[in-house]
Amino acid sequence: MWLKKEIIAFWNDEEGVTVIEIVLILVVVIGLVLIFKSQINTLLNNIFKQINSKSKEVY
Repeated sequence: MWLKKEIIAFWNDEEGVTVIEIVLILVVVIGLVLIFKSQINTLLNNIFKQINSKSKEVY
């Protein structure tokens, strides 16, 4: 009887599930960043070049 209660309590415990979900999401995001590193770098360079050129027009 005691073992059955412990197994049910362990099965219903969701305390660590959120941490695991966050870690898995971070792993996926980091993997995507590593896969698309060059494309992200090119995109950010283009954005900052446009910002720089537009800011020169203001001055």
